[in-house]
Amino acid sequence: MIENTPHPLTFTDVLNARFAPTKFREGYDQGQVDALLDRVADALRPPHERRFPTAITRQEVQDSRFKATKFREGYDQGQVDDFLDRAVAALPF
Repeated sequence: MIENTPHPLTFTDVLNARFAPTKFREGYDQGQVDALLDRVADALRPPHERRFPTAITRQEVQDSRFKATKFREGYDQGQVDDFLDRAVAALPF
């Protein structure tokens, strides 16, 4: 039996993540999501390639909150939330 579970995220997966845009329903502020994902991607790089002095923690990702957008483009909240769940699982303890 073949399991249909996604592979653990890599920093390349995070850098290449794309989310459906929202405009007429509430979404997440794109700049805030992108900034968090930059830190997540950095934490998944080999230590000698990291750009940030300290790696983001699982708890910081779980505690992150984004401004809601409405009537301007944002990211689909469900897609971002699902992706961040995968990111938390990929981050080291």
